[in-house]
Amino acid sequence: MPKHTLKKLIPSASELKELKALHVFGDWIYEGKLWHLNRYSASMGFFIGLFMAFMPIPGQMLVAAALAVWLRCNLPLSVSLVWITNPLTMPAIFFFAYELGAFILGVDTQAIQFELSFAWLSATLGAIWQPFLLGCLLFSIGFGALGYFVVDIMWKAQIRRKWRERQVKRQTRA
Repeated sequence: MPKHTLKKLIPSASELKELKALHVFGDWIYEGKLWHLNRYSASMGFFIGLFMAFMPIPGQMLVAAALAVWLRCNLPLSVSLVWITNPLTMPAIFFFAYELGAFILGVDTQAIQFELSFAWLSATLGAIWQPFLLGCLLFSIGFGALGYFVVDIMWKAQIRRKWRERQVKRQTRA
């Protein structure tokens, strides 16, 4: 992931300090490691964001933010990647997670008619919770690890490419 592209998307420290909504968190929110972009912070930010995106829990953004603070990685990446599961993508993602979990557990899948009610949620989730949560956990680990390694490999490739370009420039000057 090109560092300059990510830097364009992430606000600077001075821009953050101007946001009055962040003042309620105190000064720890401005810690440099939470906003800095390096290979570790970007890769781990992707892992946390993608991991939490596939976890079917309320407050995914808050948990992603807490993990980013705890692991000292890029906070904006961690929190923003949670939005991969949004109201438009969530049904499909959770359906495939359920299918994967049922396949691995060797359980027959059930035809599910969605209904927005507590009675439906408790009855249906009570019947499918094991394959559903297993599928979500596997998606979380798999996509989180994939995001981590893709960003890490792209970061290293960019460093190697820039290093080779500098070597060529030095050789042409000499």
